[in-house]
Amino acid sequence: MKIKELFKYGRPVISLEIFPPKPESPVETILDTIDALSDLKPDFISVTYGAGGSSKSHTIEIANLIKNKYNVEALAHLTCINSKKSDIDRVLGELKGYDVDNVLALRGDLPQDGSFDFTAKRDFGYAKDLVNYIKEKNDFCIAGACYPEGHIENSDIISDLHNLKCKVDTGVDFLITQLFFDNNLFYNFKEKVDLLGIDIPISAGIMPVINKKQIERITKLCGASIPLKFRRIMDKYEYNPEALKDAGVAYATEQIIDLLSFGIDGIHLYSMNRPDIARGIFNQIENIRTVKVASSY
Repeated sequence: MKIKELFKYGRPVISLEIFPPKPESPVETILDTIDALSDLKPDFISVTYGAGGSSKSHTIEIANLIKNKYNVEALAHLTCINSKKSDIDRVLGELKGYDVDNVLALRGDLPQDGSFDFTAKRDFGYAKDLVNYIKEKNDFCIAGACYPEGHIENSDIISDLHNLKCKVDTGVDFLITQLFFDNNLFYNFKEKVDLLGIDIPISAGIMPVINKKQIERITKLCGASIPLKFRRIMDKYEYNPEALKDAGVAYATEQIIDLLSFGIDGIHLYSMNRPDIARGIFNQIENIRTVKVASSY
């Protein structure tokens, strides 16, 4: 099933993201995680390439398991910056063979060691090129990424929004945002994309914070900001893991409830492969996740 159809049911689409085990670890090490997460009955589960684009070899296999073993729709991440068209053809062919109909089309992270050659000729320079290629050759539902605070490599939010418009016009079916910790950032972003005529569904990416150093590393890599309100929480409970976990879950839950009350299209929870964290949040929103969407933003 194509995920874009889920947004037509008139209720918020609630989804989860997981990342594969390290390349040297067997894929079976993540089965308990998927098993526990599937019990929460998410609308779909996305599977990444792992931090910095690692663990690619497991992505297709895990997407297959999510769809065909656990009967949950799977969204497979697909990056293109270092890929040939033949590489993309192979991945798409394998996914289609497993009846996985959904991909998240991404440019992908640039190497952090300074070895990337910006002058080299490539089959794909940007995510929009990948979107266009998939649309020309295959019948997939395509998700795209968007950035409420702007992409970290683009200091000009206006050109960033126009790049997003171009990507959407190429054939993106729905969007998932980068994580954010201040809902006003999302609401301001939504106003701008509405003015640009971007009218496809947008799921808000929410990450529960359970480790201060981890989230500081992640936000440094992606350019997301940490509001003073939440920084005080992290500083207060930095050395009390259980207290920080409880505070992080409470903060993320508060964000989600506020977003749902505004009639958001969907919530995409970055689970960090922690079913206990996801369960704590799902339990809190169980009665409101099925309420029909009535947008007020």
